[in-house]
Amino acid sequence: MIASYLDWKISRNAIEALNTQFKKMMSSPSLIRLLILAALWGGSFLFMRIVTPEFGTNGTAFGRASLGASGLAALVLVMRIPLDFKGRFMTTLMLGAINSGMPFLLFSWASRSLPTSYSAILNATTPLMGVVVGSLAFGERITTTKILGVVLGIAGVAVLTGGASLGGISSAAGSVLACLLATTCYALAGFLTVRWIAKRGGLDSHLVALGSQIGAVLLLVPSTLWQFAQEPVALHQFSVTAWWSLFALGFLCTSLGYVLYFRLIADLGALRALTVTFLIPLFGLFWGWLVLDEPVGLAHVIGGGLIATALYFVLRSPISPTQRST
Repeated sequence: MIASYLDWKISRNAIEALNTQFKKMMSSPSLIRLLILAALWGGSFLFMRIVTPEFGTNGTAFGRASLGASGLAALVLVMRIPLDFKGRFMTTLMLGAINSGMPFLLFSWASRSLPTSYSAILNATTPLMGVVVGSLAFGERITTTKILGVVLGIAGVAVLTGGASLGGISSAAGSVLACLLATTCYALAGFLTVRWIAKRGGLDSHLVALGSQIGAVLLLVPSTLWQFAQEPVALHQFSVTAWWSLFALGFLCTSLGYVLYFRLIADLGALRALTVTFLIPLFGLFWGWLVLDEPVGLAHVIGGGLIATALYFVLRSPISPTQRST
């Protein structure tokens, strides 16, 4: 039922390439981790839709980063990982502001009006933004195939925006733009991680994740305090559903999500781990339909299919590791 309902109509070449990737790379444990990660990161957009109306944009982003940092700190302690940032703690904080703080804020803002499925599909444009950011700011060679991928991605975004029933094209465009700015931050952070961390001796991935979440928290503190100063609210006023959704967003989608992602990179390599990019929109569609009764229309099929095909053209050739986090 899910397969027929969430039919993306991805191009035959993209499907064959994806199937080949699975056959080559997937042991059963890796496949399970990949599916769990896609389900969690696809679910993050659902949880934001539930949490944001009550906690607000800043409160949602801050709560997610705070809980994510707490979960990662506990993990580092349990695993007895030495807190040796090799003099790069401030660097991880700056990366966190770009890779987590701003995207969390932008996606939370977009979730006020944008359905779960739209945010999940637009999140998949991160590798496309990686092509643009890499060529404009980091001297990455751009090929005809990558240009084709970017053009198809833009077409897919246009179809999604035009098909949105969100009270007008301008309303949809604002939320879509926020999502695209968030994925641009992800792409930029990927290149900066290579330049600031990988090329300077590297750093334990758990410490990079922990420092990033702390950086996101520090970035979001001022705006969150301002929000609650303007609109005071007692904690008991928030619903149980909103609290549980926030905990899931922070501990499961962020803390556990990072752990699974880094394990996949260790087992499969960075490029193959990006296969999760194809699966997140499917879970986003599914969770939105299942929990919030969000409709799935032709714009999802056509726009999502164009973006999926664009991802194929971008990921089929070697790219710099633009990382994705939700």
